[in-house]
Amino acid sequence: MSWDLNRLFRLHAREITGALRLRGASRDLAEDLMQDAFLRLLSAPPRRAEGRDNPRGYLFRIARNLLIDRVRREGRLPVIGLDLTDLGQLPDTAPNPEAALYQQERLDRIAAALAEMPERTRHAFALHRLHGATMAEVAAEMGISTSRAWGLIHEAYRHLRACLHEG
Repeated sequence: MSWDLNRLFRLHAREITGALRLRGASRDLAEDLMQDAFLRLLSAPPRRAEGRDNPRGYLFRIARNLLIDRVRREGRLPVIGLDLTDLGQLPDTAPNPEAALYQQERLDRIAAALAEMPERTRHAFALHRLHGATMAEVAAEMGISTSRAWGLIHEAYRHLRACLHEG
């Protein structure tokens, strides 16, 4: 793999920083993460073929993952001990019984709709929606074209939408 990192930096650094800012990163954090993304690219080039064909997409994914990791690290709050008397003052955030029943019915319909799908359609949908794979990754994993992967996922969404609107 021979990517010109200087050229990639000139072409995409500002765009990656802007995308990170849109995801809630401060200006300084976005710039740091963008630089870290290029360092990560330099130290760990893509192993699979689809990352090699799209350096821009690969850089964006690295930057997004770095931001997610940072948010997760910072999101861990210290545990604060509470007395049992304090527990009664905490607001109840559980949904009301009607909302819980509605959501459970929707989940049951989705599970049934997924079970009705052909295996390849369900697998493509799971890779994309549940595991966050791109169309190119789904296609590579399943040994199909990117347009066929898109078609399978589109078919899955259409089927799910139809099943949810029936109920």
